[in-house]
Amino acid sequence: MLVLVGVAELFAMTLWFSASAVGPELAALWSLSDAETAWLTNAVQLGFVVGALLSATLTIADTIRPRYLFAGSAFAGAGATALIAGVVDGGFSAIVLRFLTGVTLAGVYPTGMKMMAGWFREGRGLAIGVLVGALTVGSAAPHLLRAVGGIGRPRVVLFGAAGIAAVGGVLALGYREGPYQPGTAPFDPGAIRRIVSDRGVVLANTGYFGHMWELYAVWTWIPVYLLASLEAGGVANPEVTAALLAFGTIAIGGVGAWLAGSAADRWGRSLVTSVSMVVSGTACLLAGVVYGSSLLVLVPFVLVWGFFIVADSAQFSAAVSELAEDSYVGSALTLQTAIGFLITIGSIQLIPLVQNVVGWQWAFAPLVVGPLVGTAAMLALRRLPESAQLAGGKG
Repeated sequence: MLVLVGVAELFAMTLWFSASAVGPELAALWSLSDAETAWLTNAVQLGFVVGALLSATLTIADTIRPRYLFAGSAFAGAGATALIAGVVDGGFSAIVLRFLTGVTLAGVYPTGMKMMAGWFREGRGLAIGVLVGALTVGSAAPHLLRAVGGIGRPRVVLFGAAGIAAVGGVLALGYREGPYQPGTAPFDPGAIRRIVSDRGVVLANTGYFGHMWELYAVWTWIPVYLLASLEAGGVANPEVTAALLAFGTIAIGGVGAWLAGSAADRWGRSLVTSVSMVVSGTACLLAGVVYGSSLLVLVPFVLVWGFFIVADSAQFSAAVSELAEDSYVGSALTLQTAIGFLITIGSIQLIPLVQNVVGWQWAFAPLVVGPLVGTAAMLALRRLPESAQLAGGKG
């Protein structure tokens, strides 16, 4: 089941950045502005938030069997992406379909976590780490599709992602419910007051929000930054190299998420998340220093950045699940996810505005604010008595 759900998740999540990977080409094809191009990703973020809130409020994940919800969501998202590839000829329709894709992915990622949890009590951290790793590699996959035959052919990349996601849906139909299937955890708006007054949960959420300010903005715009950097450095075949490097930068985060989960269980969630954010935040500034450098400098830099930028992601949710009272842990996690993805819309939209002023060399510099705030919050949490509830007392 670990392999089945992991591969199904990887395949289905190719939809997330399917349009973003070919964003510049779609922008040229449809005469999109920078803001409209950014909304090819932002619409997915917003759709995911809406879908997650609807699913939690209506307890959809507890009404429909996980394999059917996962498969149906993957098929619907694949269909929306195929429509963009085969029918759409303008930005507005594409953005609407990207929003609907985000809604469908809210039936994939959270459902995948529930499916994993149904089979693991001990080793659940490792299982969720594998799932986050699958999500990360799947998010990177469209860049690989583009590199191996999609340069200048955005519809091929979109159809490819849609086909892969549909296979993920077929795989999900082979899932069997496990012996530890979690119970109902609906979203309770009345629990918000308790969530925002719980200082441990507030600090863990603040860490997550700082992390999310950086993560998706980098994942969205790193291909464009890499292309500009390679062109400035005079690298041959910059488009293919940039697409491969973008895939590697995002995909290596799957290894980071897996290893960070194991490290957090040993040394504490607050420490591992803080180290990750210090490294990734520093990279936001160093991106300007290595811009235009040779591949010998640029390749290891972006791989280290990609490893650490998502390594801590699952640990914030794990921290909230340990800190919040059982009566509102489901609502706390739903609220954390919703606000976190809403924040990404602002940072994704900010990058092209900054780029217009300072160029791609320093476009990522404003993102350092997120890791700074997030690290401060997690170190503050580490000093509180509540930190004894994290990672079996390790903080």
